[in-house]
Amino acid sequence: MATKRIDCTVNGQKHSLEVGVGESLLEVLRNRLHLTGTKKGCGVGECGACTVLVDGEAIDSCLFLAVWADGKAIRTIEGEAKEGQLTKVQKAFVEEGAVQCGFCTPGFVMSVTALTEKGCHCDREGLKKELSGHMCRCTGYHNIINAAEKAMREK
Repeated sequence: MATKRIDCTVNGQKHSLEVGVGESLLEVLRNRLHLTGTKKGCGVGECGACTVLVDGEAIDSCLFLAVWADGKAIRTIEGEAKEGQLTKVQKAFVEEGAVQCGFCTPGFVMSVTALTEKGCHCDREGLKKELSGHMCRCTGYHNIINAAEKAMREK
């Protein structure tokens, strides 16, 4: 397979990597950088478990080619808590009981983080629409939406 060298920043750390031209960002994050908080779910962009932020935008890393990450800033769930302090989104998920098995949680947290950083003030129906690309088999979504609402209210 043909390869290409990319330079990117992941969770504030610069990386220079040789990646396959058909390799997904998800594969690079998990297999090369050992950032396993980003989950491989469906592999076709339907479940949201692999959501990361690329230049502040929530993307499905299973569909995003690693070569597209050249020159980009990538954030994964591992880069969110600083010095053991949870972000307001992570705190809201804990406080609202929006975590069950945890498989989908990193993707939800990253998407809600992107929304809050953009200043989104969606109502409950708007949040459901914004998060419709995520699947959770445990919580029934009620607590996840509550957590998203709480995070958006926090300053």
